[in-house]
Formats: sequence, structure tokens, C-alpha cells
Amino acid sequence: MPLTIGFATPVEFWSSSFSAKQQTLRDLADAGIDQVYMADHVSFRDGTGTDGFVEVAALSQLHPDLSVMISVYLLALRHPLPVARQLATMSTIAPGRFTLGVGVGGDDRHEIEVCGIDPRTRGRRTDESLLLIRQLMSGMPTSHAGDFFDVVDATIKPAINPPTPIIIGGRSDAALHRAARLGDGWIGAWCSVRRFVEALEIIEREAEKAGRLNVSWQHGYQPWVGVADDGDTARRLVSSAMESFYQVPFDAFERYVPYGTVDDVVEALQPYVAAGCSMMNLKVVAADDEAAIDAAGQIAAGLRT
Repeated sequence: MPLTIGFATPVEFWSSSFSAKQQTLRDLADAGIDQVYMADHVSFRDGTGTDGFVEVAALSQLHPDLSVMISVYLLALRHPLPVARQLATMSTIAPGRFTLGVGVGGDDRHEIEVCGIDPRTRGRRTDESLLLIRQLMSGMPTSHAGDFFDVVDATIKPAINPPTPIIIGGRSDAALHRAARLGDGWIGAWCSVRRFVEALEIIEREAEKAGRLNVSWQHGYQPWVGVADDGDTARRLVSSAMESFYQVPFDAFERYVPYGTVDDVVEALQPYVAAGCSMMNLKVVAADDEAAIDAAGQIAAGLRT
């Protein structure tokens, strides 16, 4: 499968003019980027967040070819019926250009609690939601009586054909089992190459047990990277950005964050591609958005050679 390169929504993107937004996406496409992705949070840490579906819908209308992806959507915080409707809507306004990444969250348990969800149930809620959503994408009446959702003769039209790809995120074995049973692939973060290889082996084994033998898997990796002319500057840039966002010392992430020159970053990420990564979603931190886009294009070219 060809390598898909994703790029996180630029920092200043939504504060720019309409024409500037369009130009930014043209620049990304010209740089060899295939998709723009964004996170999804209801109320992260201090209340920060963006609604993933609102953002991908807006982004999808700013460029005719770039794909869009939510990576990852906190499905456990929503009812699966409205989510299925959002998927159907995206399939009409951006046909073939949307991928849904799904995660269970947990970095901020309070975000889950304020939505009225017991954090301990988020994995099982996600599994049940995914099962329902897959049925609803068929456009056929769906009934379901589960631990969290009761649905009688629910129908979402138009049918989504082909179904929207659903990529499962998460570091745990439970997430890998979820990907094997209910996903079209897995996207990892904060993991070594060794763990990435192990994860794909687990998914293959569990998928075989579940009788899922003909899935067109797309497995990915989603790293933050820092790029500058020297390693010290690159480290300073990416550590500052990550500590501001996660409110956690950079030391907790550093071993998983490539930084330095473009060549340094390519060298660090190439083993993931060799191990089976077919989607590399880059969160590039550089001096500014223009420099980040340029660096992403160079990283993409390096990973594809």
C-alpha cells in the first residue's frame, strides 16, 4: 500500500483569512501531503479542544483533493447514532476523502467524567459503538440491545459505500484487539519500532481468530517531530509546544519524539515504514507554519524513497 502522509492542522490556520486557508492547503498538497488530520477533544485539561467532525467538514471544502482525518475521535463520549449520521454526511460532502480514527481517551479522565461517562467503561462503550456504527453504515434498519445503547429499527441513509475506513488508536493490547475485531487498521503513538512490529503481529493474530481475513489494513504512526537547522533548536521548539499542550514535562515523551534536521527525522521514522506503517501522520513543530509545511514535504519525500 502506498505511504499516506498526513499533516496536523497548522497552528495559525483557523485565524487566517479564507484565501489564506485555501493557499495553505494548496501548499500542503504541493509539498506531497495526502491528508490533513486533527484531534478531537470536548474539554481537554483546561477546557481546550476542537470538535473533530466540525473541523474535518470545514477542511474538506477548502481543497478538492486533500483527504481529511480525525485522529483520534473520542467515540465513548458520543452516542453512535449521531456519529453514524455524521459519517453519512461526510460521505456525501467529501466522498472517499475521510478517515475516522477512534480512541478511548484517558490522558485527561476529567474530560470523560464531565461528559457523564464513567472512565472505567470507555473501552466497552467504544467497542459497542463501533459495532453499531458498522451496522448503521449499511443503510439497513438496525436493532441493538447492549450494555450501553438500546436501538430499535434505526436507519441512517444514504448507505456509506464503501464504508468509511475506521482506524483504531491506542497503546494498549486492548486497543490492538479492538483494531483486529472492529477496525480497518491501527495508528500508534509514543511507541518504539519494536512495539510497533509487535502490535502489528498481535493485530494479525487476533484478526485471524475473528475470521477477518480479507481486510485491506492500513496501519499508521503519529509522531510529534521537531525540525530546525540544529538539534538543540529543534528540541527547544518541540519541547515547548508539547509541554504547553499536554502540560506534562517533555522528558515523558522525549524518547519517542524525533527532532533535529529533516534528515535526522527521516532516519528516525524510516524503520516504522519498513515495519509496515502505511500512514505517517506528522505533527511538525518548526519556526513557523511555513517552515513546518516545507519540512513535512521534505520528510515525506525522504520516507518515500
